[in-house]
Amino acid sequence: MEARICIEDELAAIAQKLSELEREKAALLSRRNELHASAQGSSPTQLTPKQKAELFRNLFRGRQDVYAVRWQGSGGRSGYAVACENEWVPGICQKPRIKCGECPHKKFKPLDFSAVYDHLSGKHVAGLYPLLWDSSCYLLAVDFDKEDWRADVRALAQACRDEGIPYLVEISRSGAGAHLWVFFSESFMLRPLSVKP
Repeated sequence: MEARICIEDELAAIAQKLSELEREKAALLSRRNELHASAQGSSPTQLTPKQKAELFRNLFRGRQDVYAVRWQGSGGRSGYAVACENEWVPGICQKPRIKCGECPHKKFKPLDFSAVYDHLSGKHVAGLYPLLWDSSCYLLAVDFDKEDWRADVRALAQACRDEGIPYLVEISRSGAGAHLWVFFSESFMLRPLSVKP
């Protein structure tokens, strides 16, 4: 029995050390990126469109075979739909009678340089499918949209800084919320998680 407790203690210590090393690695990668940017003297305004698109694609990694595009209806409704070469093509597209995923004529557009460039230049708003086919992911996005979202996002940002975890914050389109993004150098497996206040 005592040997089992020792093994469990050692396994817990190893797990904690691995977690610490992962945070240290993330901080070092972030610092390395800062140093590279300083050494090259590049700011986002000095990057070529291709460099900006590649930087964006390196951060926001997800499925490359498909992406979504934001739509806005005449009644003020909005949402995202999968980008399809055949969308609204007469005689081919059968929306809204048939859902895109069930359409025999679906020809989803890949998330390529052109799609990213069009997103960055404002031609459309692209939506990423972050969950890969093997149920892994390269990023974490935390959505803040409750009344006290500003305090909440500041608290999480401070926790990230305290732990040396690189992050980005963006204000939501509505201005009444924010997203905090954490990017990982390697993919991680996902499992169901739901946090309720």
